[in-house]
Amino acid sequence: MASQQASLPRFELKDASGALRKFPTGRVTLLCFVKEDCPTCVMTMPLIEAAHCAFESRANVFSIGQERDGNLKLIERHRLTVPMLDDSALMVSYANDIEIVPTMVLADADGKQLTRFEGFDRADWQRVLDQLARLTGSAVPAIDWASYPKSRPGCGSKSVEPEIAERLAAQASGSRLTARQIELGSAQDEFEFMFDRGLTDGLPVVTPTPERVVRMLAGTRRDPREIVATVPPNLAPVTIEKIAVNAVMAGCKPEYLPTVIAVIEAICTPEFNIHGVMATTWGATPVIVINGPIRKRLGMNMGMMALGYGTRANATIGRAVKLVLRNMGGAKPGEIERSTLGAIGKFTTCFAEWEERSPWEPLHVERGFQPQESVVTVFGLEAGSRQIADQLSRTAHALVGSLGLGLEACWHPKQHGAGEVLLIVSPEHADTIARDGWSKAQVRGRIQQITARPLRELLPDEESGEGVPLKALGLTNPTAEQLSQRVAKFRKPEYINIIVAGGEAGKFSAVFGGWVSGPMGSSSVSRRIEEVP
Repeated sequence: MASQQASLPRFELKDASGALRKFPTGRVTLLCFVKEDCPTCVMTMPLIEAAHCAFESRANVFSIGQERDGNLKLIERHRLTVPMLDDSALMVSYANDIEIVPTMVLADADGKQLTRFEGFDRADWQRVLDQLARLTGSAVPAIDWASYPKSRPGCGSKSVEPEIAERLAAQASGSRLTARQIELGSAQDEFEFMFDRGLTDGLPVVTPTPERVVRMLAGTRRDPREIVATVPPNLAPVTIEKIAVNAVMAGCKPEYLPTVIAVIEAICTPEFNIHGVMATTWGATPVIVINGPIRKRLGMNMGMMALGYGTRANATIGRAVKLVLRNMGGAKPGEIERSTLGAIGKFTTCFAEWEERSPWEPLHVERGFQPQESVVTVFGLEAGSRQIADQLSRTAHALVGSLGLGLEACWHPKQHGAGEVLLIVSPEHADTIARDGWSKAQVRGRIQQITARPLRELLPDEESGEGVPLKALGLTNPTAEQLSQRVAKFRKPEYINIIVAGGEAGKFSAVFGGWVSGPMGSSSVSRRIEEVP
């Protein structure tokens, strides 16, 4: 039996006759939380009735039932006169932290808790009846205690059952949830409704009920009303709550939410230029790379099929980001999103770097973060990777040369002076390069060297109208010397971003080709991910 001088939550509930009963009552009150399908509650009902009959002139005894039909069954079975209050909505049970039924709570006239106990214990009942008698100046009712066991455990309260607890938390959160709720008719199909409203990416989404959103919000310590960013092109302010709604729809777990938030923060920066990434007729999309300890905590795939399907964290984090862009930013195919062909990677492109399998420092460490920090880096790149095969090279020089030749095809072989790309080196290829001790700088230098072409080979001609226009180089009548100058594939070596990922069998690496880098396009952005214990 526990005693505590804490004020209990106020409430109003109707009894079986429809009369409204309020608490506190201005008198000593015994609150008895019960449900009909609990054998210990059924055994306790005669004691609750006896307490009511003994003290009703000077105190209140309320039986608070958790099931409407069950309440009526208890009244009929035990011929109860004690007021049976209907808490089938379970909000009073939730507010009073009822985890076990029966739970007895004795309160003074002002609603402050005096005594509380759970289940059935003969000594607890004897003490609470003695306490009621002292407080009211009444006689203790005569009870045949020999007919009761010494103790018996109770049952789980309905207010802590899965889904119900989440619904109650959502209702209790009040102003913490501000998104407009839409009530559907019983005959409406919730999945078809969301398709009809254009809230999906073409695949079914999880219905974002209040309880699911509250459960998702448990993944972060940030205020649900906090505005994280303004999402182009609608320039819509997006809150933590709105991100959580879309994370639910995408199928995320709560622990994924901080990563989704970090991505949204990164892509809504001016340097990333998400409006341009989504509106271009080229098939660009946010390509998300995760580094640090969070990779393992979330169970992210960084090995076999890292760029494919089958891993919930990889698939749903990226999908949640795209749903935010669609539902908040207005980036919908055929409207703002104008990609000529599109690509399957526009559904989701998110994976982790296999740091432990890499001979180099991880991507986030290159960018100034500590190894123990969890970081997301987002690139505005092609919405799909292309694989580069080399099963025969045995030296770093030869293998990186092969990879460079593969990278030359990005955008177009004759388009040099390109921006950022992301090269994913497979573990077997990484091993070959590591045996010769090559650094990332050496890899980048070799790629620049093997892809460098004389300017004359890159000019548009009758064989290919694509190429580097002289106007872009500030030339009109280039000299023979100028035409002989070699132009590397990438404007800067550091535009070649390198990570290790993929299965340990197979000498195949991959590249996500670039879009436009720099002020006229998109620059990659990294953000630290919130660590939630």
